[in-house]
Amino acid sequence: MDERLKTNLDLWNEGVGVHMRAPSYNLDGFRRGENVLFPLELAEVGDVRGKSLLHLQCHFGMDTMSWARLGASVTGLDFSDQAIEAARKLSAELKIPAAFVCSDIYAAPSVLKHQFDIVFTSYGALCWLPDLKRWAQIAARFVKPGGIFYISEFHPLTQCYDTENPVELKSRISYFETAQQNFSPGPDYSDRSAMLSHGSHEWMYTTAGVVTALIDAGLRIEFVHEHPVCCGPIFPFMEQSADRWWRIKGDPIPLTLSIRARKPA
Repeated sequence: MDERLKTNLDLWNEGVGVHMRAPSYNLDGFRRGENVLFPLELAEVGDVRGKSLLHLQCHFGMDTMSWARLGASVTGLDFSDQAIEAARKLSAELKIPAAFVCSDIYAAPSVLKHQFDIVFTSYGALCWLPDLKRWAQIAARFVKPGGIFYISEFHPLTQCYDTENPVELKSRISYFETAQQNFSPGPDYSDRSAMLSHGSHEWMYTTAGVVTALIDAGLRIEFVHEHPVCCGPIFPFMEQSADRWWRIKGDPIPLTLSIRARKPA
């Protein structure tokens, strides 16, 4: 494995336990039967009953198994062995049928051979990928002819601002930056009191870059949507509404990007 990805793997393995305890992940609610998917994904993906679904970068599988609760036959893939182990245990504990595969996404074609009606990924996936073009090719490879690829993700603009500024949006970097971003160890995003001992390597992306990569991989774009809401408080001054979404007062920038694309039959 690429040493940069190995560093990120160490970070994500360290974070699994923190995330499973963090209130923001709502594992207790999931155990009680709650569906942790947001209305955005539910509406834009549509009815999954009787369909096969592959969740790329699935972490410890709550979103994956939420799709299973809605009637999909699900497979989750993640490079974190600790996350996959936790997902398998949770699946067995809650008796939710789901398959979980441990693999770096770039190696996924060597361990997973079949195709799916739906390939899904969401929130916080793309910044960990040094090669967006190769990612899109792999995602498209797993979509059945006539099937869909869907992503809901932090909008690329959110990467450009200082997430530590307590009062306002303050630019930290160009939207068009392509250099690798290196971050030192620090608090976990889900629990700021939990200090992690590993840093990370991350990469920026643009809306055009994601769309073009998917088109070049042979998928037909059905829609590109931008939303003024986000799944979490990526800036300290955000406010949460009753529908679980977080937003910035006045909606100054898009916070979430969603794309659905179809493989020609």
